[in-house]
Amino acid sequence: MPEPNLGKLISVHGTSQTSLHRAAIVAVVSFAFFLGMLIAFYIRQEIGYFVLSSAFLFLYLFTMVTLLLQKRNTVKIYENGIAYKKFTAVWNEIARVKADTATGILLSKEKGENVTLSPSISGINDIARTIQSNLQH
Repeated sequence: MPEPNLGKLISVHGTSQTSLHRAAIVAVVSFAFFLGMLIAFYIRQEIGYFVLSSAFLFLYLFTMVTLLLQKRNTVKIYENGIAYKKFTAVWNEIARVKADTATGILLSKEKGENVTLSPSISGINDIARTIQSNLQH
């Protein structure tokens, strides 16, 4: 829960649609291969097909759990600060910002608390610009 002194909510950034679409494609393809290997096992009665179908089922379940967990992956920018998962900070509490397109944005508080904003968040470049502009004031 954000601290009450963060002010008015300006923007909310969730997981990018591209990342969600990629995960959905992996889930659909792995489920299709799971069914295909199950049918092959039923027809041929060889244990290798059952092992393959189990592996594709595991991949499908892992992808679906990851998709559900990505729903909580949101950055909220307020007029006086930022909130991401359990990390909240007022602009003047942030000591260091390191933005990188490959690894995301690393935020460090003066007290030593760190958080990395994932590059899969939509508008990650806008978030980096907003943070930099608010830290310069």
